[in-house]
Amino acid sequence: MRTKDPSTVWQALPARRYPLSCWPWRSAGYLISGALAGAVLLVVTVTGVIVGGLLSVVLIGLPLLALLALTGIPVAALERRRLALMGPAPAPDPHRSPAEPGLRSWAVCRFRERATWWELGYAVLFAVVLWPLDALAVGFCAVVPLVVMGTPVVMEVYGDGAEARVAKLWTVTTWPEAFATAAGGLVLLLLGCYALGALAGARAELTRLLLTPGPTGPDERVMELTRSRVRLVDAFEAERRRIERDLHDGAQQRIVALTMMLGLARLDAPPGPLADQLARAHEEAGRTLAELRELIHGIHPQVLADYGLQAAVADAAERSVIPVELDVELPGRLPEAVEAAAYFVVCEALANVARHSGARRAGVSGGHRGGRLFLEIHDDGRGGASTSAGGSGLTGLADRVSVLDGRLALTSPAGGPTRLRVEIPCEWTDRSV
Repeated sequence: MRTKDPSTVWQALPARRYPLSCWPWRSAGYLISGALAGAVLLVVTVTGVIVGGLLSVVLIGLPLLALLALTGIPVAALERRRLALMGPAPAPDPHRSPAEPGLRSWAVCRFRERATWWELGYAVLFAVVLWPLDALAVGFCAVVPLVVMGTPVVMEVYGDGAEARVAKLWTVTTWPEAFATAAGGLVLLLLGCYALGALAGARAELTRLLLTPGPTGPDERVMELTRSRVRLVDAFEAERRRIERDLHDGAQQRIVALTMMLGLARLDAPPGPLADQLARAHEEAGRTLAELRELIHGIHPQVLADYGLQAAVADAAERSVIPVELDVELPGRLPEAVEAAAYFVVCEALANVARHSGARRAGVSGGHRGGRLFLEIHDDGRGGASTSAGGSGLTGLADRVSVLDGRLALTSPAGGPTRLRVEIPCEWTDRSV
């Protein structure tokens, strides 16, 4: 059943009332606006290339030429909006959101996208080829028939009723010829309405095909997923640091002040039940402070932020309940995400050694060479550990390391020994230790 209000020009073309519908006007508007926009784009592009080329001798024109490379972005955005004249089917924007706010992040993201260069190619095609075709289509399908229809008017106004040139092709010298020519122009205009619809529809489909991204390949989906996971890890680390800072500067300071006040009150109180209660409250406040410090240290240790991974690993080894032998050489600082991931791998591994292995000694060795950080944690326990074992805590750390393009490998045969090795590609940073 044919719809009363076709949503596309292709659905409207077979209808008998097509010439009286809005589609001829919409088709003409689409082609005319394309011709005008293309002409403006051609002038702007040629001017920009000439000015940028001349000024590039003194390096001033290089930013202008780089800016011209982004011309396709606003052109494509305008073309997607103009497609609304030819139907409701959306033309999605293929551009990604920048990872960080700011002009620099936006520019880097756009220059690295394939869609930016694809749209630049479309802009060049639009400025050189497409808009002249739009203008020719409007000229032959609408302007010429209207000029032919106006033959009697031209003969009366400009030919003194004696003659009129029809589209500069032939001359009409009698009124019957003039009105017959006008009738022929009306027929041409009627046919031109259908031609305009077909040409505008084809032009819109070509634009939609060139500007609509195809199905995302598996590699691109994997890359986007990896980027999103990295952003989540960075956000997670930032939130950990914020919580640690709030606890350290807020709750911990208040408990320290409370402990001091209870200690002073305990010294001033006379011996008796009140002094005993103040002593117990003072001791409880001290235990609460110690637990809070442990909690803060587990969220994001200050030694890691201030002194780097080597100092943080040494601190974790010192806090371990079993003896730990250290052989870690890291003379500089690594990226924050790498240091945090490696540190928590060491902490979780030492905690597992203490809880599950029955080991008497453990060791942590590591360093940085060949553009990779490597750490190995081993013990002399009973073995049998697994990253997939429930409660091991290593599964999440393995995922976290994989986000950084690293590897976490565990070997733990029955009877031991257990060795956990982590490798993360990274380079030194300019942060001071």
